[in-house]
Amino acid sequence: MTRVAAIDCGTNSIRLLVADVDPATGELVDLDRRMTIVRLGEGVDRTGRLAPQALERTFAACREYAGVIKEHGAERVRFVATSASRDAENRDDFTRGVLDIVGVEPEVVTGDEEAELSFVGATRELSGDDLAAPYLVVDIGGGSTEFVVGSTTVRAARSVDVGCVRMTERHLVRDGVVTDPPTVEQVAAMRADIEAALDLVGETVPLGEARTLVGLAGSVTTVSAIAQDLPAYDPGAIHHSRVPVERVREITERLLRSTHAERAAVPSLHPGRVDVIAAGALVLLTVMERTGAAEVVVSEHDILDGIAWSVA
Repeated sequence: MTRVAAIDCGTNSIRLLVADVDPATGELVDLDRRMTIVRLGEGVDRTGRLAPQALERTFAACREYAGVIKEHGAERVRFVATSASRDAENRDDFTRGVLDIVGVEPEVVTGDEEAELSFVGATRELSGDDLAAPYLVVDIGGGSTEFVVGSTTVRAARSVDVGCVRMTERHLVRDGVVTDPPTVEQVAAMRADIEAALDLVGETVPLGEARTLVGLAGSVTTVSAIAQDLPAYDPGAIHHSRVPVERVREITERLLRSTHAERAAVPSLHPGRVDVIAAGALVLLTVMERTGAAEVVVSEHDILDGIAWSVA
């Protein structure tokens, strides 16, 4: 067993996994898995820069994670940064800060690299006679969404800029405030943006060939939690749950009709996702409608697990 630490820093959240990994047996044992909403990508779509307050929130989480990594004695550490960091003019400020705090330089990976890590993390333990390959793995992040088709290895991948934070800031914010609930025109504009992104994906990724849709990240896992009426967020109940497209449509429409207070009252919804979950759910629904998927298989294992495997 090799003890590794994996950090995934996205547009909305930063997450840590410390695990013992044995590549020979395919075993990965969690020692510590945690997530913090830092909204690193706040305003990046509009300004092209990481905001000072967003950097400080992220660095505060990094200080906490550095302590956890030291406590567990991880032998190898890999820090991967994704959409917001790729897009920012001042990403060197982010890189220097992380290096000073964690002791490793963050790798600002490409969308294709992000997609491959997500695919490995999501499918390595996937099994079941009815979970047939090829798989379409869809990772709905804050700034971007990754699409990967493959069986045991990646056949094709594409990353597009339609994450839940980016869609919210681009379409649902007026005068600096999220519209609650959004107007019909706002929802239509957001859906058109997502549809256009799917057109791009379809140019290189054979979406129609996949037999199993696997959904990753907070928007998808939250939809599953809501679908199950969970009294609190429960990773065990969410991992490998299945949500029919009709239920996804019902939840998405309800979220798009709701106010901030109504969404905040959902017990399984993390406070940091209250203002962006409607956009994330719409991305998922639009993908399911475009691909004709009858259901989505929800995975709690994703890019974070892929990073851990890559380190081992």
